[in-house]
Amino acid sequence: MLLEIANVASGTGNGVVMVVLPWLVLELTGSAAAAGLVAALSTLPALVVIPVVGAAIDRFGRKPISVLSDLASALSVLAFPIIGWLIGLDFAWVLVLAVIGATLDPAGYTARKSLIVDTSRASGMRLETLNGVHEALFAVGWTFGPLIGALLIASVGAVSAFWVPGAMFVIAAASIAIIRVGDAGRDAVEAGAEEVGGWRGITRGFVALNADHALRALTIAIMILAGVYLPTESILLPVHFEALSQPESLGLVIAALAGGSVLGAFAFGWISRRLTSYQIIRLAMIGTAVAIVPMAFLPPLPFLIIAGFLLGLSWGPMQPLLNVLVQQRIPAQEQGRVFSVQLTSFYVFPPLAMLLTGAATERWGVSPVYLTLAGLLIIVGIVTLSLASVRAINHGTGSTTGG
Repeated sequence: MLLEIANVASGTGNGVVMVVLPWLVLELTGSAAAAGLVAALSTLPALVVIPVVGAAIDRFGRKPISVLSDLASALSVLAFPIIGWLIGLDFAWVLVLAVIGATLDPAGYTARKSLIVDTSRASGMRLETLNGVHEALFAVGWTFGPLIGALLIASVGAVSAFWVPGAMFVIAAASIAIIRVGDAGRDAVEAGAEEVGGWRGITRGFVALNADHALRALTIAIMILAGVYLPTESILLPVHFEALSQPESLGLVIAALAGGSVLGAFAFGWISRRLTSYQIIRLAMIGTAVAIVPMAFLPPLPFLIIAGFLLGLSWGPMQPLLNVLVQQRIPAQEQGRVFSVQLTSFYVFPPLAMLLTGAATERWGVSPVYLTLAGLLIIVGIVTLSLASVRAINHGTGSTTGG
């Protein structure tokens, strides 16, 4: 309960900031380019910090890094209304605080993911079930956060709205601080497992992930799939429905995608009792391909909603499954670093894909780009399912508490 309170609070807080921050930039500058600059510059430091964060989690412990990260995130968010009250906010202050906040936040996300194994052991809950619940609840927080942010902007204004995510991050930190679980990574080191420090320690996550061919292939596949999925949600569908002047239809399709994804993640624990890891991967790959092809032809709204729900439902189990495979196949004292490498790849590729998708859509239109992305997703699915390492991935899916 404490882990998931922290998980939902942090996800909701980030969802609020995701809406309030660009709105504040637009209020201050009136420039969409300035809002884009803040978004772009906010991601750059995290690409350097995330691998270091993984090493810190494995070296200093999962709980301490999670608590410190959420407290630091709370301070960076609360600084907006405090500085606004003391001296007034301008674009420079907003840019600095946004970069600081975006740099600090991934540490908490990665540390909480590393704590899933320890929480599973302490609670007796199946590792697969807890991973599914964890990813689903984070998605719920991330979904409702922007809605809360919009309500706050309308009621108290953009600057005062930052008090709410600040409180959310404090709740997340407090929940992890009082949680009573072990630390599998530190336990492994105390039991004699090698602890790699220095530069080798920072790069160890890349080495460990690269050495596991199945995990490496799945990480690349999910990175590409995210690069297809996210531009669909954030660029192609908005452009399509904006041209039709149907914002309510866009909301229904996005809700179907999100609802399917949450349900798929929640169902992962149930599915993992009945299917092997490879069968889940095959089901997800085929399901996403079956769903995205009709969506790419932009059918009438009811068919788009059904296909969107199927796409989200098929996509939902993939992140919990990837978590479980890392927890089962990677030594405990290296899991934080591997999670951080995966997070870095997911930070880099989807924004790049969105940039390319936006440019391509402006040049050739929604339908040709949508069909191209659907073809790419099908190719990735076929290649992934044909790899010998992925076909041989089945083992350990029936664990009860992880390890």
